[in-house]
Amino acid sequence: MNPPTFEQFRDEALRQGCDEALVREWGPGHETPVHEHPFDTRALVVRGEFWLTVDGHTRHLKAGDRFELARHIAHAERYGPEGATFWAARVNAAPKPQAQA
Repeated sequence: MNPPTFEQFRDEALRQGCDEALVREWGPGHETPVHEHPFDTRALVVRGEFWLTVDGHTRHLKAGDRFELARHIAHAERYGPEGATFWAARVNAAPKPQAQA
């Protein structure tokens, strides 16, 4: 199975309720200390490798791997010697509360 194009990734993400899809590129050896985002993310690594640490657990991600990260989850990132590129689909709006019957 061929990997999707960015356009296919974006279109599928928008159909699934994401607000936007972006190309995120990081340089060789880049490190991002612990931080969080105000959006949910679904992503596909398309080049290079990086290590994503959440709650003391580190995951090594390479091209072809997918990951999800909910909003306000503290995490850190460390990129490999070639850096990395991933496509990130985001849900920026907070989920609407369910109506009570």
